[in-house]
Amino acid sequence: MNEEKTNPLLCDPVSGMCEMPIGEKSNEKTAISTENKPVKIVYYTDPICSSCWGIEPQLRKLKLEYGDYFEIDYRMGGLLPDWSYNSGGISKPSDVAHHWEEASLHYEMPIDGNVWIEDPLDSSYPSCIAMKAAQMQNKAKAVSFMRILREKLYLDKKNIAKWENIAEAAKIAGLDVEKLKADYDGVAKKLFQEDLNLGRTLGVRGFPTLFFADANNNQLTIYGSKPYASYENALLALFPDAKKKKIKNENPLDLFDIFPTLATKEYAVILDKSISEAKATLETLYQQGLLDKKTIKNGSLYIKK
Repeated sequence: MNEEKTNPLLCDPVSGMCEMPIGEKSNEKTAISTENKPVKIVYYTDPICSSCWGIEPQLRKLKLEYGDYFEIDYRMGGLLPDWSYNSGGISKPSDVAHHWEEASLHYEMPIDGNVWIEDPLDSSYPSCIAMKAAQMQNKAKAVSFMRILREKLYLDKKNIAKWENIAEAAKIAGLDVEKLKADYDGVAKKLFQEDLNLGRTLGVRGFPTLFFADANNNQLTIYGSKPYASYENALLALFPDAKKKKIKNENPLDLFDIFPTLATKEYAVILDKSISEAKATLETLYQQGLLDKKTIKNGSLYIKK
């Protein structure tokens, strides 16, 4: 056996990926069926994947500009089963802290890595299972729920492997917490295992991985965090008739009606502004008392009032 060099929490900024140790590869070829829209995106992610936090700006922009033409099927990847890894310079949770600080600077998204020192997670499986339970209730609320989990983790340094933090996020997302707990303890585990099995079949080797598919079984795959044009081009390659929708921005607060929280980078990418321009606009809105703000050492998250 070769010693496996990949640690799942050592995300590579060059490839923009958090890679999994290589497991058995399946030889099955899996077709991705479209349902209600011309293109389906199967998005393999994990609530604790820093590179997935890094592509939030691009994904949000894609939804606003081309959301009429695709649907996203969120699948959970199980980035950190446990701490039986000793590789890539990471052998214990505290080793991740510095790496997350680097990821934060690279993606220009706010991350405080000290959660790995103060209240480290022993696995990403609980948050993945919770996400499957949330999807059973309401897919749109599940997306909000995962966003809230990530904000708790990256900004508030909350251990989202702990049930009390999962329950609090579920409550904010408007989910039925009792039902979530029952499903989390029951059928959601099976659904998560199905995601892991499908991921092996599709050859998922890290996160984020996005499979774009059309009704004719044409498929394009984007591995890792890439510039916005990569996602836009993949969609247009499969559905050239897609028309870009103009993002409503008569009022600088308009975006907050769609996304209740936005990092500076997200605001910049979505509205095609520079980071400094976006920061100036958001700071002005904050100073005027029109937005709330959560600031950590590597940036700010602006919050709709």
